[in-house]
Amino acid sequence: MTPDNIRTKELPLAVNLGVAAGALVLAAAVVLGTGIGNWVLVAVVGVVLYLVGINIVASRIEGRRAARDRAMKSLIYVACILAILPLASVVWTLVSKGAERLDGAFFGSSMNNISARDPNGGAYHAIIGTLEQVGIATLIAVPLGVLGAIYLVEYGRGRFANTVRFFVDVMTGIPSIVAGLFILSFWVLIVSPWFNDGQPRYSGFAAALALTVLMLPTIVRSTEEMLRLVPGPLREGSYALGVPQWKTILKVVLPTALPGIVTGVMLAIARAAGETAPVLLVAGGAAAINFDPFGGNQSSLALFVYQQAGDASRYAPARAWTAALTLVALVLILTIAAKLLARRNKLSR
Repeated sequence: MTPDNIRTKELPLAVNLGVAAGALVLAAAVVLGTGIGNWVLVAVVGVVLYLVGINIVASRIEGRRAARDRAMKSLIYVACILAILPLASVVWTLVSKGAERLDGAFFGSSMNNISARDPNGGAYHAIIGTLEQVGIATLIAVPLGVLGAIYLVEYGRGRFANTVRFFVDVMTGIPSIVAGLFILSFWVLIVSPWFNDGQPRYSGFAAALALTVLMLPTIVRSTEEMLRLVPGPLREGSYALGVPQWKTILKVVLPTALPGIVTGVMLAIARAAGETAPVLLVAGGAAAINFDPFGGNQSSLALFVYQQAGDASRYAPARAWTAALTLVALVLILTIAAKLLARRNKLSR
């Protein structure tokens, strides 16, 4: 039992709610009464008044130390809410405006032979392009990125490893248009004519190569950090049992770091799926369906959103919003699936 003389008083919930309601009413009276702003400014002023009021009231009831602690907790909660509000606003806008064209025609047809006055047309060709381009880029970037990170953590020493880290850090910040220009000048203008009777050729594979350039630094850096977080005693215990280094990495280190590696890979995939400039430069975009990623122009969902957002047709904005919602839903589905697969490693059971 705690003696009554050392028990601390606690601010009642009713008083907390009363301070919040009073701060909101006072803020509304000041802001709306003087006409200096709208409900957004009311909320901001109300939060400031609440923090001041709760500090004063808590100081009288709980003491100064508890009042400061409560004020800081309230500030943290407010910051969390302010961080969530933009995300919630984006989701609500996408769902409310993108639901208009959620129909079979949108997912089962392309924009081929669709005029400005035609309300039909869909993003089937763009969905196919996104899945193929991002899928090919993932197949190329993930093994290269993970193996590069393994080298930097487990084997890399000296000047060469430091040089690799430096260039990976530099590549992390390059604009996507630079990656598209690199693939355009190298693959489209130099390599592709060898396979196309001397003529440059746009393709979805070229777009996948550009996306690979963008994905690699993110995968390398995130995987490197996750591998460094693996406890050293796990490696030492494996070596003490006579397990070779390559097998220790494969059976102990990678399974332990797998959830973090998957998170980094999904961040890279999300960035690649939302890129427009590289696809426009090296894939060209197309209104018709093209299943061949190695020949002919190809579109993507991000490029489809960009084109429809700038189209003069009154039916184009609805297509753009639905395509944006589809892109977000696709990345969400892939992320959930990857997280579920990452949980099925042996060391996390």
